[in-house]
Amino acid sequence: MTDLIEVLYIGDIIGSPGRVAVKRLLPGIITDYGIGLVIANGENAAGGFGITPSVADELFGLEIDVITSGNHIWDKKEIIEYIDGNHSLLRPANYPNGVPGSGHCVFESPSGVRIGVLNLCGRVFMDNLDCPFKVGEKIISLLGKEVDIIIVDMHAETTSEKAAMAWFLDGRVSAIIGSHTHVQTADERLLAKGTAFISDAGMTGSMDSVIGMKKEIALGRFLTQISKKFEVAKKDLEFQGVIISIDKKNGKAVSIKRIKIPV
Repeated sequence: MTDLIEVLYIGDIIGSPGRVAVKRLLPGIITDYGIGLVIANGENAAGGFGITPSVADELFGLEIDVITSGNHIWDKKEIIEYIDGNHSLLRPANYPNGVPGSGHCVFESPSGVRIGVLNLCGRVFMDNLDCPFKVGEKIISLLGKEVDIIIVDMHAETTSEKAAMAWFLDGRVSAIIGSHTHVQTADERLLAKGTAFISDAGMTGSMDSVIGMKKEIALGRFLTQISKKFEVAKKDLEFQGVIISIDKKNGKAVSIKRIKIPV
């Protein structure tokens, strides 16, 4: 029996094309890499902005164990009641007290490994939320008493805020995975005290696009400054994310690998 567990994190799933990519490729990835936990950022999985109960159910039905989110979590208002009843769909933990849903959950693998998943949102060029560093530290101190491994989705605009969080939590969590920019970065690494880090895991959706949206519409907005509703792009699909190998005994990451697989 191996002492490692393989955790797959799927970069932001963009609309129905992103869901198609997951449906086609995820079963094979789980088998090929022996994945023990699947986490996906799904905050743009419904039409490119937000997530609905039916889309969340669809993703859970595709062998995704935990769905994280970010600043678009409330874009589809029907998710508010759903998120209160499903703790495997996370919203950032540093939203104010009393907001529906939860910012963290505990997943138990078939082998009995207990894994905490924490969702945080940055504040630089983002909404004015509670401090992700202080909120994260408080939750991690509580989670550490009941889990073997902790994975953090740090949903933020700037690489500096994500990197600062990684160094802040190095040795206290197994991995800090950045999300939000939809552009996969090439800075995956293991930090000094055993925490895996990447600034952004990327996105799962159309590469023939501007961060998942039809490029013609994005170009028009930049060139004219006239607002037009974005539409999800559908061509040249790619599945992006990271696979992290973690020692079950001490919770330290031993490797982090980027994946970019054309559909």
